[in-house]
Amino acid sequence: MLKIKSVKYIKSIMDWRDAPRPVRPEVAFVGRSNVGKSSLINTLINMKNLARTSKQPGKTRTLNFFSVNEMFYLVDLPGYGFAKTSKKEQLAWQEAIEGYLLGSEQLRMLYVLVDCKVGVKNNDVQLVEWLRFKNVPFQIIATKIDRISKSARAVQAKKIVETLQLADQSDIIFFSAKNRIGRGALWGDISRRVKN
Repeated sequence: MLKIKSVKYIKSIMDWRDAPRPVRPEVAFVGRSNVGKSSLINTLINMKNLARTSKQPGKTRTLNFFSVNEMFYLVDLPGYGFAKTSKKEQLAWQEAIEGYLLGSEQLRMLYVLVDCKVGVKNNDVQLVEWLRFKNVPFQIIATKIDRISKSARAVQAKKIVETLQLADQSDIIFFSAKNRIGRGALWGDISRRVKN
C-alpha cells in the first residue's frame, strides 16, 4: 500500500485548462450528493478535514486538486443529484466535470461512488453510460457498507453489477469510511494507476 508522506491542497478550478503545474498523474472522485465522497477522501488520506464533509449535500462546488506525496493529484469533483442549487449552477458543474473528464490527459482513473444502502440511481446509470461512450476509465466504489448487513450487501452488490452492466462483483471496491474497510484495496488500485 502507498505510504502517505504529504498531502497538500493545491487549488480549486472550474476549467480543466487551469489544472495545476507541474503536470502529474490524476485520480478523480465523483458521485451523487451525499454519497460519502468527502468522508471517503478524508479516510483515504488519514486526515479529518481535508475534504469538507457536511450534512448539506452538494458542498463541493469546484474541482479541487490535492497533491499526494508530490507524486500525483487527487481530484475531488462536485457531486451530482439533489444538491439545492440553481439549474444554472448545476449546468456549470456538469460542464466543468465533463470538460475535465474529456480534456485532462493526466486522468488515470475516475472513481464513481455509489451508496451501497441506497443503490444505483438513474443519474448514476446515465454517468456510467456516458463514461463508456466517451471511453473514460472508471472504477465503481460502493460506499457506506457499514450501514447494511452482509446479506443485504450481497443483494445490493448483485443489483449494482446488473444495473451498471459490470462483469461481476470483483469490479466493485466496497468501502466504509467509518470502519475503514476497503481503504487498502482502494490505495492498491490507485498505486497501480499512478505508477503506469
